[in-house]
Amino acid sequence: MSEPESIVTIRHLSKIYAQGDIQVTALDDISLVIAAGEFLTLMGPSGSGKSTLLHIIAGIDRPTSGECLVQGIDVTKLNESQLADWRNQNVGFVFQTFNLIPVLTAFENVELPLLLTRLGHAQRRKLVNTALDIVGLADRSHHLPKQLSGGQEQRVAIARALVTDPKLVVADEPTGNLDSHSAQEVLGILQSLSRQVGKTVIMVTHDPKAAAFGSRSIHLEKGELTN
Repeated sequence: MSEPESIVTIRHLSKIYAQGDIQVTALDDISLVIAAGEFLTLMGPSGSGKSTLLHIIAGIDRPTSGECLVQGIDVTKLNESQLADWRNQNVGFVFQTFNLIPVLTAFENVELPLLLTRLGHAQRRKLVNTALDIVGLADRSHHLPKQLSGGQEQRVAIARALVTDPKLVVADEPTGNLDSHSAQEVLGILQSLSRQVGKTVIMVTHDPKAAAFGSRSIHLEKGELTN
């Protein structure tokens, strides 16, 4: 049986923030390989560097040194315009705070990333309905965020992350604002995206119960991998 191909290869990655005269090391010489289709969870205490690592992989932040190759492209070498295009095409984002626009329906929120493409209205509608169906909210497409529960809002956010069919889904504490039942639903969706759809999911969490949904967990401590 052949090994799964890698989607992310990180080599000697470091990130140092300057706070006045003080330098804070967020990541210290990280090397890591993430396989395609893996559900990787990043764990560690607050300030351990896990969100910084996630943001560099997703092209939101840049390292001080080192390489971060995603599907063979070193995203640290892209300029801001190239990086924006790359993110739109390759990465779906799920955040703790949902980031839905209150005046737009669930359908319209999910459709937003597609408005940056050249797809026609009928194609966009089909993709949005498919994404909402995947997260079990096809019957809530015309509801505003205030008419949805927290768990439903996060599922809309996952549908928005999926609608462009990215290879990579990154989630930063996606269950942090949810009750236990809603958290289980969201984690189950992320797990099925990896197992059944073949998406690579990378999730930051401090909750061991959430991390148990992943296929592999790595721990960071003071910017270093501890396992």
